[in-house]
Amino acid sequence: MIRIQQIKVPVKHTEKDIELKIRKLLRIGPEQPISFQIRKQSVDARRGRETVYVYTVDVDLHRTTEQEQKLVGQVHNKNIMLTKCKKYHFLPTGTRKLSHRPVIVGSGPAGLFCAYLLASYGYRPRIIERGKMAEDRLQDVEAFWRGGALNTSSNVQFGEGGAGTFSDGKLNTLVKDPVGRNRFVLETFVKHGADSSILYVNKPHIGTDRLIQVVTDMRKEIIRLGGTFHFQTCMTDLQIRNEKLCSIRVEKDGREQELPTDLLVLAIGHSARDTLQLLQARHIPMQAKAFAVGLRVEHPQQMINAHQYHGKDCTGLPTASYKVTASLNDSRGVYSFCMCPGGYVVNASSERGGLVVNGMSYQKRDGQNANSAVIVAVTPKDFPDGGRDPLSGTVFQRQLEQRAYELGSGKIPQQLYGDYKNGIVSKAYGDFPSQTKGNCAFADLDELLPAELKSAFINGMEQFAQYIPDFNRYDAILSGVESRTSSPVRILRKEDYTGETDGIYPCGEGAGYAGGIMSAAMDGMKVAEAIAGRYAVFG
Repeated sequence: MIRIQQIKVPVKHTEKDIELKIRKLLRIGPEQPISFQIRKQSVDARRGRETVYVYTVDVDLHRTTEQEQKLVGQVHNKNIMLTKCKKYHFLPTGTRKLSHRPVIVGSGPAGLFCAYLLASYGYRPRIIERGKMAEDRLQDVEAFWRGGALNTSSNVQFGEGGAGTFSDGKLNTLVKDPVGRNRFVLETFVKHGADSSILYVNKPHIGTDRLIQVVTDMRKEIIRLGGTFHFQTCMTDLQIRNEKLCSIRVEKDGREQELPTDLLVLAIGHSARDTLQLLQARHIPMQAKAFAVGLRVEHPQQMINAHQYHGKDCTGLPTASYKVTASLNDSRGVYSFCMCPGGYVVNASSERGGLVVNGMSYQKRDGQNANSAVIVAVTPKDFPDGGRDPLSGTVFQRQLEQRAYELGSGKIPQQLYGDYKNGIVSKAYGDFPSQTKGNCAFADLDELLPAELKSAFINGMEQFAQYIPDFNRYDAILSGVESRTSSPVRILRKEDYTGETDGIYPCGEGAGYAGGIMSAAMDGMKVAEAIAGRYAVFG
């Protein structure tokens, strides 16, 4: 296989145009049969240059490796090289016998991909999920956004697919992946209904609307392979004897049931505070960890497009995104997070009396506004009691969320950026309205973040304007509070992915080992590999 990088074609192009470029670069005529696969697609819109799409492709000339190597040597181009496609392999080798079916708590990306692999090789996992299946969960969420009551077990945070289901379905990650897990996750999403473009676009995303369909299809496949889902079912206790897991207790519709198991995957997500309290009571080792909090900021998408594409015609180009970071003297990091092109600010609350926001986009990313969280790093030193209690970060989050709820009287509290700096409660939007899912109200956000965090936020916004002019515009819309950026807790585990208790596997974002859909899914795969390397197939 021959890999060619830096293939540049006009914005308006076809696959035939890419093929012609390939033939020209390899110096082969139209009579030579070829096939190619796009590995990466990005846009080069640098100022002063023609905007072009840039591709990396893998080309099959249907020749021997020796012949391909000779051809590569003849063209003398540093962007043309031989490559081998790495295929992900999952091979159960464990011999330890399971007395009962494995149990996975949580059906977010970590739990879902752990279950997918285990089910594919005969382990017949049980998946425990406090929320509802994706299609029913969507109805609860949309009813809440229309002003209905919050369902504390079925909302933006809880339910099949996890919190990422309602945050655009972004699939980029910085996790290094030498064995092909990343590709496997993307291919699995495509197999179950995602657009094939996620396999190669620079910043892949599925979109909330499509992701619900994908998750639903993955569930059906896991069931077909022998897995079992228990929705609206919450783990309420676990039994440990002689430092070994024996069973868990679950509750559904007010009834409790004991499930014997010798293998428990804790893929609980970053918002299962009651489960964390249970684990602490059962002496499961945990520690407080750093995360970040801040406000979600809206700008007109047209403004972001104009800057990123330097005022050029955006026809045929993806809705523009951005990523900005600031370096402050007090060493606190301030940066954009979960940027949603053409997206919406959403009420992502999961507890009564508390309010938290997030951002989401649909697959087309065709909303009028761009939004991202502008967040400030916090460490256990910022938490009550200085982080000595492993759950002090959740206390810190809850205090912010209760304050946000009070400020907006249960609605998303908002303020224009200029008013926020000047201590004025906003009375109307500026040149553009907010795009939200859920009711909102103007409030004094000065009462929300602690003074040190507010100062860092404003300094960050001012620095960002050096990179994106008008980022600090007076009428940029702020919404609070963004507090669930990642888990404030880490459930300790060993190098073999097991916890201190035999049979317990902390997993994913809620356990403190991932941050986003892709890294959580890949961590779920790692845990499945560890299980398959220790235990024989069930039954």
